[in-house]
Order: sequence, then structure tokens, then C-alpha cells
Amino acid sequence: MERIKVLIVDDHRVVRDGLSKILESCNDIHVIGEAANGLDAIRKYAELKPDVILLDISMPKLGGLEVSRRIKKENPSAKIVILSMHEEEEYSMKLVRLGVSGYLLKDSAAQEVIEAVRSAFAGRAYFSPQISKTLAESYREVAPVQDDPYERLNDREREVLQLIAEGHTNKAIADILFISPKTVDNHRTNLMRKLNIHSAADLVRWATKRGLVG
Repeated sequence: MERIKVLIVDDHRVVRDGLSKILESCNDIHVIGEAANGLDAIRKYAELKPDVILLDISMPKLGGLEVSRRIKKENPSAKIVILSMHEEEEYSMKLVRLGVSGYLLKDSAAQEVIEAVRSAFAGRAYFSPQISKTLAESYREVAPVQDDPYERLNDREREVLQLIAEGHTNKAIADILFISPKTVDNHRTNLMRKLNIHSAADLVRWATKRGLVG
């Protein structure tokens, strides 16, 4: 029997270990890799080609929402199951529109995690009961779609934005992204112009409010 290949992405080692133990207890599931941040998640997904990616929503270097967007852009059939501490309406609606296969709260029972992975692999959606309720309420109160300044940013600007918000210096960002500090500064200038933000402090506040950092 072919086993379901799973990539686990979470910035907490204890969570990755726990999820791996749960999934490896099943004869039909095999954990083929782990990642601790968003940038590594994208690299590992391309390298390992898992059947399902179990993805934390709040991570350093690149959040789960942006990781999902990029993976789905390159691989529309990708099976992504989101893990979150909270039932954020904004996140859940955007992720559903991106086409994720599932959304679980981290206090879900082990059997729910297993069922979500199996459902995603089979092409079915799986959402925690609390998330399903939030989505149902959101659809009943659909508001007009407003312009989102974040959507004006390109991929590199989004990476730089999150790393700035996490407190990294230009040199540290350059090292992480393998670009020059001057290029980082150019991206910083461009993203602040696009977001109409004029100070580093306001940029961090904006990113925090949006949920890019905790």
C-alpha cells in the first residue's frame, strides 16, 4: 500500500515531534520531512514533493498564508492543511479562497489531524468544527472586497517586510535571502511606498496588526 507522504512545517520542535509521532503511528502515512520556517517550507516542498503539507499559520521568515499562496501558485493541486492556535476569520477566509484542503486548530484531537491528512490526500476538505462555524458565519456576512495594500507587494518585498517586522537588520536580511544590503534597502523603500508607511516603527506595527508576526 502506498503511504501518504507528509511534510510538517512548524517553528516549534516539540509540535513537529508530536505531529510526527501521531502520523507515523498510522500504517498509511509517512512523514518525509520537516521545516521550521516559511522559506524552508517552500524549499522543502519543491525538493521533497509531499502528498500533503501540514502547515503552521504563524511562522518566522514567511507566514503560512504567504507560503500557501506561493505553493498553490506553482502547484495548484497542492494539498495544504493549515494548523493554527486561533480561529482567525480573516485568515480562514483567505486560505479557503486560496484552495487549502483543511484548517485545524492546534487543540484538535490526534484523530482529527490524521483524518485531515487522509481527507486532503483523497481530495476532500477537512475543517475543525470551530473553523467551519466561523466560515459559515463569514459567508452569511460577506462584505465587499476592499483593496488590500499587501497585494501590491511582490514576493521579495513580502519576505523583506516580514523579516523587518521580526527585527532583523538589513545585513541579516541580506544574509537570509542571499542578496546585498543595498538591495534590501531598495526593497524596504519600495514596500514602504506601496504601503504608504513612513517609519520603521509604523511598518512593524502594520505587520503585527496584520498577523505577520506575533
